[in-house]
Order: sequence, then structure tokens, then C-alpha cells
Amino acid sequence: MNLKHIILFLLLMLCPIGMAAQSTITRHKPKPAVTKHKPAAKPKAKPAPRRNSTHHSSGTNSTSSTNSTSSTSSISSTSSTTGLSAELNKLINNMVYVSSGTFTMGGTSEQGSDAYNDEKPTHSVTLSSYYICKYEVTQALWRAVMGSNPSNFKGDNLPVENVSWYDCQTFINRLNSYTGRNFRLPTEAEWEFAARGGNYSRHYKYSGSNYISDVGWYDDNSGNRSFPVGTKQANELGLFDMSGNVYEWCSDWYGSYSSYSQNDPTGATSGSYRVRRGGGWGNFARGGRLSYRGSCAPDGRSSNLGLRLVLSQL
Repeated sequence: MNLKHIILFLLLMLCPIGMAAQSTITRHKPKPAVTKHKPAAKPKAKPAPRRNSTHHSSGTNSTSSTNSTSSTSSISSTSSTTGLSAELNKLINNMVYVSSGTFTMGGTSEQGSDAYNDEKPTHSVTLSSYYICKYEVTQALWRAVMGSNPSNFKGDNLPVENVSWYDCQTFINRLNSYTGRNFRLPTEAEWEFAARGGNYSRHYKYSGSNYISDVGWYDDNSGNRSFPVGTKQANELGLFDMSGNVYEWCSDWYGSYSSYSQNDPTGATSGSYRVRRGGGWGNFARGGRLSYRGSCAPDGRSSNLGLRLVLSQL
């Protein structure tokens, strides 16, 4: 066998071995790994900036409180305006006309021995026409105008009390700014003429009767307190409580009487005390007489002292 044949033989012998080896290699060759790509993670939402819950709550409450206060204030203001308007209308409607006339002022005969020295001498007084309220100023009216109620005994229809003469001036000035009118306190002469019934006077001892229990609250029937205005009998002009319930401030300084006839007198030109008239719930019957004169320092206050309003013209 020549060399060519030997080489060929060897190649033939080696061929199956190579194929077997190739097969073995192929069978055991690991499969290529399949890389699964994970889906990209969704971006997380950024957390909202943390709010200071206390501050936020406070801010909300503050706004709510402000709105609530504003709303309440508006309602209160509307209510106050409505209340004031109603009270002013009542006041105007309750003004009674007192026609001009002449009367004898002071301790006249029907007052008998009850008259004090300062009620004399009697004297003739002529007055121009005016208007006077049929009721004492109520606490409802005072509060509507002033926004407060200084009274000791509380009640809308009770007479206002615990008011000084100066307090009354403040009240009247404010009342006039609201109404455009010129309310004022009555002069002592105007008060007495109206209490006597004006030109319709029947010459009673008290305002509207010879028996104070018919027309007034005083120490024997009051139980030591004031009563709603207008609950007793009216006088000849339709005025209530001019004897009893509470005293009423007049505009005059307290001074001595003169025997001279007078026209529209306004009292003494100066003094230390202002006149108060009509008696009150804490006084004897003698203090509720038509000619009885009381006095008080203008800064004095009492739960037995209030006021009544007059107008020279409506």
C-alpha cells in the first residue's frame, strides 16, 4: 500500500469520529440565554409638598371666621337699622300735640297741704304749642339709639333709668342726628302743663286722677320696681306715667319760683341741680303730685329716674 492509500484510509477512519464528536458538541452546547427586558418602571409621582396642617387649618378657620363675622356683622347691622327705624317711627307716632295755653303753675288749691314751699308762689304761665311723647323713653328706644341699656330693671317696654341729665343730652343729640328733628327735654313749665292735661285739665291732684293708684306706680303698689310704660290710666291728653313709675328729667336748672307772669319760661339761668318731675316707683304718693318739684345733680343717676321727650315742631 502506497502512501497515498494510507493517507486516504486514515482520513476515512477519522471522518466518523469527527462527526460523532461534532454531534456531541452540538447536543451539549447550551442554548443561548434569552434576556427578557423588564418593562421600565413607571415613574413615581412626586409627593405633594407637605402642608402644615395646623397652619392650613388655621388659615381656613380664619377665612371662615372672617366671612362668618362679616356676615354676622352685616345681619346685626341690618337688624339694628331695622330696630332703630321701628323705634323712631313709634316715637314720632306717639308724640301728642299740646296746644298753646295759660295755666297757674305751682301748689294750686287741689294740692292742699301737701304742697311744699318750693312749689310757691303760684304764678301764671303762658306756653306756646309743642308736642310731648305719651310715654316715658323706653329701654328699647334708648338701646336702639345708643347701643346699650344702663337700666337696673331690664325690659324693652320698661322706662329707661340710671341715666344722668348729661346722658340724656347725648341720647337726644344722637336721636336728632338720626331723625333730623329737634327733640329735647321739656321745660319744667311744659312738663307741668302737660301733666295737668293742658287746656283739657280737670284740675286733678295727680296726672289724670285724684287717686294716684289709678294713674301711677309708687311705693305702695310698685313692689319696689318700675313697670312697662302705659299700663296705668292716661291723663286728659292721653299721656301715661306722669305721676309715678320713674321721675323725668326737665331741661331747667332748679331755682325758686317768682310770682310774676311768664311766657315760655326756661327756669333759673344757672344752678347746681336740674329739675326732675313726676315721682317714681320708690316715692310716696306726695311725690307724684302735679306740682311736686324734685332736683338732682346733672351727673346723678338713679333706677328711679328717666326721661320724656318733647318737640317744638314735628
